[in-house]
Amino acid sequence: MSRFIFTSESVSEGHPDKVCDYISDSVLDACLEQDPTSRVACETLCKSDTVVLAGEITTKAKLDFDKIVRQAVKEIGYTDKTEKFCDTTLKLIPIITQQSPQISQGVTASTSQSGDQGAGDQGIMFGYATDESAEMMPLPILLAHKLMIGLTEDRKSGKVSFLRPDNKSQVSVAYEGNDPKAVTAVVVSTQHTPDADQKRITQYVREDLGPRMLGQWWNKELSLYVNPTGDFSHGGPAADAGVTGRKIIVDTYGGWGRHGGGAFSGKDPSKVDRSSAYFCRYVAKQVVASGFAKKAEIQVGYAIGMAKPVSVKVETFGTGDERAAEEFVMNAFDFRPRAIIERLNLLRPIYRTTTNYGHFGRPGLPWEAVEKTAAVAR
Repeated sequence: MSRFIFTSESVSEGHPDKVCDYISDSVLDACLEQDPTSRVACETLCKSDTVVLAGEITTKAKLDFDKIVRQAVKEIGYTDKTEKFCDTTLKLIPIITQQSPQISQGVTASTSQSGDQGAGDQGIMFGYATDESAEMMPLPILLAHKLMIGLTEDRKSGKVSFLRPDNKSQVSVAYEGNDPKAVTAVVVSTQHTPDADQKRITQYVREDLGPRMLGQWWNKELSLYVNPTGDFSHGGPAADAGVTGRKIIVDTYGGWGRHGGGAFSGKDPSKVDRSSAYFCRYVAKQVVASGFAKKAEIQVGYAIGMAKPVSVKVETFGTGDERAAEEFVMNAFDFRPRAIIERLNLLRPIYRTTTNYGHFGRPGLPWEAVEKTAAVAR
């Protein structure tokens, strides 16, 4: 039986890249609230006191970009006027055009060569599920997200006064074969007020945050590293630049399941980078829930403007009946963009709720549901 250690990381909503993801998804939701047929590809850059919006948006919605951006930054927690990056003092530079008509004609059903809603771009998407956790997620990324969720809750509730928005975590898990056995190392880096020293922050993580959020997986033998540089009082976009779509491994499976390379945030569901990756996760969960395998990965490939995928692949990693799983997937699931959007009801302003702490493994998201029929599919 193979023994190894696997490590995944997470970041909080105050990380500069996640600030950008949240702004981009806030713009997307503002469009969908007024016009569900909006075509949105919104990228964000933040640095120092400036936010740049760039991309292509075709919508009937009336948008106040300044209001949307400032509200998103406020919700994250950058509200200190003494800091360079602040919701009330930041500068906004919008560079937005409409979607290219040559892309639009391939996506729109009435003008596409396939006669159906075509994929918004070529590309490959992956979805993954495993039975090693109740959430059907790899344990390292799941635990890393939990640390960030707990830390953010403690900051926003005021429970821990020295915490600031920019945070990162990392969790290493020892495996024997397919089974996680123990957490071997935890890294937590958190922005903090200047008066909080490393010893005080370490005590909080060791005695409160870690045991509370990792539960049975917390143990006194693990190696703990808290703010390893010694000081992290200067953080956020004031310290580092952020860009939409730079945390795609944090957003998915922590490096365990494969990734097609396309980012999610700021893209409406006509972009298969997002919608098909969500659907592949949904299908992989049904495969595992139905008992076909303990682990499942779905890969789909698309050509721009075409409705039907050029390929669909099912992988079970030797943990189940791959041929039966593939037959189940091919018979039960339609990977055309329009079918995905309809099945998961994706033309809704739900995307700000997906931005942080993983797009997978959290309750309430439509692609995280397990169908009642899945359990009896065999």
